Amino acid sequence: MVLIDEGFELLTTEECLDLLAPGGVGRVGVTFAGLPVIMPVNYAYVDGEVVFRTGEGTKLNAATARAVVAFEVDAYDPGSAAGWSVLVIGRSSVVTDPTELAHLDDYEITPWAGGTRNNYVRLRPELITGRRITTG
Repeated sequence: MVLIDEGFELLTTEECLDLLAPGGVGRVGVTFAGLPVIMPVNYAYVDGEVVFRTGEGTKLNAATARAVVAFEVDAYDPGSAAGWSVLVIGRSSVVTDPTELAHLDDYEITPWAGGTRNNYVRLRPELITGRRITTG
């Protein structure tokens, strides 16, 4: 643990990976028409990569272009005023290999949003950082 400012501590990479590992809901940030766009996704952390499913549109276009994207997951407890945030930055790509797709189907990454979301996108981390809000 490294205190970076009163009330914030820097998480180690291992701590960040432990917080990412359970999967769930996070946010992916991409660039659209030169502006940042942040969208919620259901994700899994699989073999060192963040993976989510999406349909046609902005997220898939970014992945097809192998764009640099940001992914963030966090938790906050207002009762204790404590929480944490993990940020992953890397290049996205669409998973097309049938063996990989079959492997990802085992993780049951189920988007909450309706519609067809049959494309798997992976984010290979190039930078992983995290912070914890501390009250003491």
